[in-house]
Amino acid sequence: MVDQLTVEVVLALPDRQLLRRVSLPAGATVAAAIAAAGFENEYPGVVEQDRIGIFSRRATLQQPVREGDRVEIYRPLALDPKDARRRRAGG
Repeated sequence: MVDQLTVEVVLALPDRQLLRRVSLPAGATVAAAIAAAGFENEYPGVVEQDRIGIFSRRATLQQPVREGDRVEIYRPLALDPKDARRRRAGG
């Protein structure tokens, strides 16, 4: 059994992407991974329950992480994709 696991935590900012690798005890959650990465301290309010995923699939803060997971913190969309398509189509 693995005692420690390593995951990546990624934060998408408007001008760049930040990635941190963190080591956690086995059984750790998404919330623990995000806390270990320290993004909330640097960018207060960046973590919202509905804007988190693991490898582009929605995740919850209580979800356990596995070795090699990529926890992703998404930022809000600047424009709804449907509105963007309408604007490009001229409607």
